[in-house]
Amino acid sequence: MRSMTGFGRASGEVLGRRCVVEVRSVNHRFLDLKLRLSPPWLDPAVEQLLTQAVRRRIDRGSLVLTVRDEGPTPNEAVVRLDVNLARAYATALREVAQMLGVALSGPDGGAALVALVAAQPGVLVQGELDSDPETRFRLLDPIVDQALAALIESRQREGEALAEDLCRRIQLLSQILSEVARLVEGAPEMHRRRLEERICRLMDGGTPIDPQRLAQEVALLADRLDVTEEITRLRAHMAEFTRLCQSESVAGRRLDFLTQEMNREVNTISAKAQSAEVAFRIVAMKSELERLREQIQNVE
Repeated sequence: MRSMTGFGRASGEVLGRRCVVEVRSVNHRFLDLKLRLSPPWLDPAVEQLLTQAVRRRIDRGSLVLTVRDEGPTPNEAVVRLDVNLARAYATALREVAQMLGVALSGPDGGAALVALVAAQPGVLVQGELDSDPETRFRLLDPIVDQALAALIESRQREGEALAEDLCRRIQLLSQILSEVARLVEGAPEMHRRRLEERICRLMDGGTPIDPQRLAQEVALLADRLDVTEEITRLRAHMAEFTRLCQSESVAGRRLDFLTQEMNREVNTISAKAQSAEVAFRIVAMKSELERLREQIQNVE
């Protein structure tokens, strides 16, 4: 079992530049991925490939994946010029100067323009990055894979704690259910006595009660109050719930479904079993089921 809350981080060198990948996740009904990429990686093709890489490893959760470029490694001395970006900045700066009536002609103006263009982000970049998005992603992928592996490991650690808590609650539910099963076993005899006492009061004890007719009424009443099937299904749901908690598969949605089914069976038992002692235990079971439901929201 894995939780949906976790954190993973990895770093490495990509073509002379230090790259850091961080992944944070919290619970969500589906997989909701947000990418935060620094300029060298800010490319639609790279984003698509990153999304595919995450979906292969993660099924549910709200994730934020950050790829941060921290500059060249100490031994890297390459400076790369983005020509197209430099030209775009130069054109924009000339338009701003013209609008403000500032002269950018002559040696001083030209030098100022060059300095302004060179100072803009992304124009001069230290280190060398391949312009092909797929090649860049292949170089970045091992770091992303390490970060995702660290995230999954942290989610598994928390998932183990969640599984222990869920199994304890299922065991408590099973104990309460055993008490309910014991109480409902004596329900037909209890209702027979109550029915007999009620008839005697109505007839003032003057007319003998037909044992056969009384047995028929008790049998009909016992059939309407019988919760054997509900208890059997509830125990089967609990066994499957425990199995899923101990498995390595993605189980969040199935656990949520089983919790809904268990709640339905408990409601049926509550409606059928006309006993204060059973009703008291039903309240306790519903309370535990609600705690189960809340915890399952964190399970992948």
